[in-house]
Amino acid sequence: MNKKIAYNSAVVKIISIICFVVVWQLLVMFNNKAQFMNPTFLPGPIQVVKTIVSYLQNGTFFPNIAASLVRVLKGYAAGIVIAIILGYFMAKSKLLNDILDPILGFFGSIPPYAFCPLFIIWFGIGENSKIFLIGYTTLLPMIGYVVQGVRSVDPLLIRSAKSLGASEMQVFTRVLVPSALPYILNGMKVCLGLTFSALIVAEMMGANEGLGYIIVNARNWFLVSDMFMSLVLIAALYTAMKQLIVFAESKLTSWQKSGMDAIEK
Repeated sequence: MNKKIAYNSAVVKIISIICFVVVWQLLVMFNNKAQFMNPTFLPGPIQVVKTIVSYLQNGTFFPNIAASLVRVLKGYAAGIVIAIILGYFMAKSKLLNDILDPILGFFGSIPPYAFCPLFIIWFGIGENSKIFLIGYTTLLPMIGYVVQGVRSVDPLLIRSAKSLGASEMQVFTRVLVPSALPYILNGMKVCLGLTFSALIVAEMMGANEGLGYIIVNARNWFLVSDMFMSLVLIAALYTAMKQLIVFAESKLTSWQKSGMDAIEK
């Protein structure tokens, strides 16, 4: 009889990250000797840490992170909220779905970043154009997840709840929302990557602070270690936000997880 080996998932993930950093540093050390490429253009983790320290010392580290984080949170939250509202009513109304679906399909066929120059023209070079681009990039794909989630609700569950005397609000909060929530949370995880992509594009076009701005400024002066630092920070912010969604998913959809555990056993 085969037995599954139990392990701590968090420990494995931490070890994986440590191994990646060690391999990265070893690769840089090997390149420094073999000179496959200019060592200046391939900094290692140690050099990235030194760059972070220099940003901390000159007081620009946290302001750049805060600028990017605020833009992400505003645009991402706006996109998610609008998508949930639109997606819910599209799933409930066939007429509304037939009206909006071809329009959303038309705009969905256009890469969101193509609108970046237009957003700058329409909303200026300030924060509004960046937040609109981030929100727009998040909105379109998220609508599909919401519609799919609402439509996935078993009609039998709704009829059963109503036959037991549940009000429309109780049906919404206790049947529809729990059933659609896994789809919505999964959509939030997928759209988060698109959100960060939009952030970097937005900050590369007309920003004076932020992680995308650091990349552009570093490119102009060949500060490759600054680019790597910005990339590492972007990955760290993305991972932290995604883990928050995963944590919320584990708490809000624990019934689904327990069901899968029972199948695995």
